[in-house]
Amino acid sequence: MKKKKKNTNQNLTQKQGQALVALARHAIRERVTRSAALDEAVVTLLQDKRLQEKQGTFVTLNQNGQLRGCIGTLTATESIVDSVKRNALNAALHDHRFSPISPEEMDSIDIEVSILTDPAPVEYTDGADLLSKLRPGTDGVIIRQGAARATFLPQVWDQLSGPEEFLTHLCLKAGLAGEAWQTSRIEVLIYQVQYFEEKK
Repeated sequence: MKKKKKNTNQNLTQKQGQALVALARHAIRERVTRSAALDEAVVTLLQDKRLQEKQGTFVTLNQNGQLRGCIGTLTATESIVDSVKRNALNAALHDHRFSPISPEEMDSIDIEVSILTDPAPVEYTDGADLLSKLRPGTDGVIIRQGAARATFLPQVWDQLSGPEEFLTHLCLKAGLAGEAWQTSRIEVLIYQVQYFEEKK
């Protein structure tokens, strides 16, 4: 029986990360404006074996400092390159919270690519214990309860005042009561990310 290759989650280089950001912009621009060219040096970087490994990714779009789209894949189901391309298109065109990106918006959109480690379950006894096991600014958090589920990337910690507010907003995002993390049993998983922003 063939042994399944373990995801090592080895960090990417800055050059690899910037190539992924360029890929995300290219994928969106190609679909939205019907014209785009990808630099040959970027194409070469994207062929690196490390970027062909399977790993979860998220693509986040911001406009004037405000969220404009964010779609991702929590599990390692496809190569990093394929995942970034697909999530870039979904963030630009299929995030139900926003209208699709228009050609006129392309130059005002900032793109961020996050590469995720494998999610790991958190064992906890109650709300206070859960709070003690989360690392603000470091851990991305997934919650699940029945059909309800949601995640926040580690970057979201910067937008909220503390762990209690983080978990409350995450529960609300999942469609649960804000205090559900304190009053009911919720499955919690954490992961970390390496993320890359476009260089201005």
